[in-house]
Amino acid sequence: MGMPLLRFLFRKMWNTRWMTFTTLLGLIIAVAFTSGIPMYSDGALKRLVAESLEERSAGLPAGSLLFRYQAVGNTRTDLSAYQAVDEYIQNDVPGRIGFDYYTYVETTGIRASTVTPVDPESVDTSRRRTMSLQSMNDIGEYIELVNGEMFAETIEGDVIEAIVYEEALYRNNFRVGDEFYYQLMTDKGMQSVRVKVVGAFQPLDVTNPYWYQGFESLASTFLISEKVMHEELLQGMKAPLNISNWFYVFDLRDITTSQLTPLAKALDRMDIEVYQLLEGTRISISFKQMLSDFRSQSMHLQMLLFTLAAPMIVMVFYFIAMISRQSLERQKSDIAVLRSRGASTRQIIWIYLLEGLILGGIALIIGPMIGWFVAKSIGSSDGFLSFVNRKAIPVDFSLNTLIYAVLSVLIAVGSSMIPAIIFARSTIVNLKQQMARADRKPLWHRFYLDIVLLAISAYGWYLFYENQYISLATGLTNDQLQVDPLLFFVPAITIFALGLFFLRLFPLLLKLFSLLGGKWLSVPLYLTLTQLARSAKAYYPLMILLILTLGLGVYNSSAARTIDLNSTEQLLYRYGSDVIVKTVWEGYSASLPTGPPSGGGGGGGGEQPNNPNNPGNPGGPGSPGGQPSPPPQMFYREPPFEIYRTLEGVEHAAKVLRTNVNVVVSGRSKGQGELLGIQNDQFAPVAWFRLDMFPKYHPYAYLDALGWHENAVIISQKFADENMLEPGDTVSLVIQQNRLEFIIVGTVPYWPSLYPDEAPFFIVNLDYIYDQVPLIPYEVWLKMEEGALLSPIIEGLQQNNIHISSIEDVRRELNEQARHPSRGGVFGILSLGFLISVIISLIGYLLYWFFNLSSRVVQFGVLRAMGLSRRQLTGMLLLEQVFTAGLSIILGIGIGRLASYLYLPFLQTSQNVKQQVPPFRVIFDAKDDLAIYIVVAVMLAIGAAMLFMHIRRLRVHQAVKLGEER
Repeated sequence: MGMPLLRFLFRKMWNTRWMTFTTLLGLIIAVAFTSGIPMYSDGALKRLVAESLEERSAGLPAGSLLFRYQAVGNTRTDLSAYQAVDEYIQNDVPGRIGFDYYTYVETTGIRASTVTPVDPESVDTSRRRTMSLQSMNDIGEYIELVNGEMFAETIEGDVIEAIVYEEALYRNNFRVGDEFYYQLMTDKGMQSVRVKVVGAFQPLDVTNPYWYQGFESLASTFLISEKVMHEELLQGMKAPLNISNWFYVFDLRDITTSQLTPLAKALDRMDIEVYQLLEGTRISISFKQMLSDFRSQSMHLQMLLFTLAAPMIVMVFYFIAMISRQSLERQKSDIAVLRSRGASTRQIIWIYLLEGLILGGIALIIGPMIGWFVAKSIGSSDGFLSFVNRKAIPVDFSLNTLIYAVLSVLIAVGSSMIPAIIFARSTIVNLKQQMARADRKPLWHRFYLDIVLLAISAYGWYLFYENQYISLATGLTNDQLQVDPLLFFVPAITIFALGLFFLRLFPLLLKLFSLLGGKWLSVPLYLTLTQLARSAKAYYPLMILLILTLGLGVYNSSAARTIDLNSTEQLLYRYGSDVIVKTVWEGYSASLPTGPPSGGGGGGGGEQPNNPNNPGNPGGPGSPGGQPSPPPQMFYREPPFEIYRTLEGVEHAAKVLRTNVNVVVSGRSKGQGELLGIQNDQFAPVAWFRLDMFPKYHPYAYLDALGWHENAVIISQKFADENMLEPGDTVSLVIQQNRLEFIIVGTVPYWPSLYPDEAPFFIVNLDYIYDQVPLIPYEVWLKMEEGALLSPIIEGLQQNNIHISSIEDVRRELNEQARHPSRGGVFGILSLGFLISVIISLIGYLLYWFFNLSSRVVQFGVLRAMGLSRRQLTGMLLLEQVFTAGLSIILGIGIGRLASYLYLPFLQTSQNVKQQVPPFRVIFDAKDDLAIYIVVAVMLAIGAAMLFMHIRRLRVHQAVKLGEER
């Protein structure tokens, strides 16, 4: 059975080679998409590990592992058990961890003792000194002797040579060459040993992990040879061991997701084993928590990406199943003949299963290779359909990759086997019965699956609306992107459900059109409507595929643009400009004189108030009358401002004063507000404005209104509505105990960097403020040239002796946000999903029409023989495309947009849904629409070209023949 079956199988595959190739293409896409996600996740994990290594460079490295033994009380350590645990930690632990290490430190110590000088005349005996004896492996490689020499490896006479940290000399007031008696409890009782300081050292690199314990303890430590410690003191004199540490730093940069759980279990097991070898030994410091964090982040990222990709993967599986069913539709007569000639159902199923396994095996070879490029593409994603050439995420094959690839193949083969099993049971009699019931409604239509899915979608929308628990773009921190995958899964169900629902209405629309047309229908249109009405079921797979692919493509593109733009605009609004610079202002304090404040000040110029410590000062502490002195006022000297305009990379610079003020309306206090003092001509080119945030007038019109009066003010719309204020009214602001009157010239809902729900805001003329009150330090907003760096700004200010207090760069924040793995993963998946949707739509459409036309040769021949012209036949087929593919395309794009408007507003967080600034908006990019329209135009053009070629090649005498359509 083997070879004949294989020959039959390969002949069948060759005869249906286009179907076979298309099925293989679908399998490769499914494997590539599915295997690329764990590859990217592993690569992102490695980047997270690398970043953790950098972040933790100030403390212990990320791969730190410390075993610690501490003797309890006066109990003596079992040296044989100690030796066993020492050998285990040195020999077995690195293999159990499975990664290279670049630092290993073994520290052994004896209990600290009060030491006394051997020569009281050379060393101050009044000083009490407590020192410990310790050994550290390979210490000579990490130190530089600044005085004396290295200790000996043996006891010279009865003297133990030691070296000390140089700081120990100063703290304990002794010198190199001094000797001390060290009280040591041995097996013969308390015994004094002589310790001679032969050298002092400094570390070669204080940041080296070798010095993980720090240097404070070294200031009271004699460091001796390891050999002396173990052979002479611990074994020879039976000195009691007090403490022993074994410290590793492992290189975890190449860790993969599949290694996280086994490594965490290995750490747990090692903790048990070292304690069993020597009681009191524990893992004191480990990277288990870091592994848990990495595993959590990696699993979250994988779940996120797979859930985002799930609709696309299901769509690919549906495409494979549709192609398989179409292929089986053409072969059902052959299957029925095989069944009637003695072939068993099992044999026929085995033929198609073997075909699926062969194609699946090829896909398993090619798919992961393409998946590697998919992972690289995801890693280089900088936004929707935006791939940048930056440092790539390390991508490698792993066990997870193979597992996911195999699963995708099994699911795809399984989905293609369902129709094969159904057809394998058919005989010629069954086939005739099925042909007689060809107009029977599909299963989803009979069981109202579309209505059920619509109900589920409506319930999902209701939950989103009620709970507002989604965390996504509007909940971005500087480097994070949290996505609730349900916002991509539920809309996919909605698109599918609406597509099925409209297909339920499709026959009714055809009947309605026929009734409305009546007798005035042309022959091609009449034939088209008749063909569609009788065999609408045959067009459903293609129509569902087009609706689903285009709908998901529109929704994913809109979601990606919405996430990207809203998160970017939040940062731009929060900062207000490209760069915000705050500098250190020189100032001094002085008490203001009692009585009404002077109207001038000129920004702090002119005659300054007297020193409050002067007894002659009427406002000072010694003034008669007993009136309390007002609080001291700070007077500042303004740094030069024009320098900013000359700095490299700066397009525009503006002074911006931010300060809190007390607000008074009609003599009543209204609490505190935030004042923004600006110079309108300087502020206009540096500030970031979004025009739809100002529904009444352009923001420049408001800036122009500030110039109408020197004491003009623009106030927040919310504050104006709450207090019934209108342009022309006055409001009082108390600025540093100076009450100033302002005329309202405009109300705005938002203003860059100001949040109306946090506090009412007031935009005023900076020069007017400085005319009325002493100088208050302002910040400088800079509009930078494209690609300009921040370092020249810092260097330029330092060269002009302007000290920077803080500097914020929104561009750096945007870059950090773009580099986060989850953000890149989301945009990468959505971008690739959009491209795959477009490709699947194109291939599915072309293949469907190619085989549809091929299977209707007899029908076309009969129509031509009955007198239908080529033009009429062409028109009939074009109308079929319009009524099926054209309607599906319109529905897909329309349903995708509808889903975007329904679900994308829930991208807002529950915290920010009422305080979203700038206002959240759903984005549709014309470039994405254009890409879809181009693909649709290409689809229809190729479909029409195929149709014309098919009609031109049609020969009536060949088409009209005995037999059945295939």
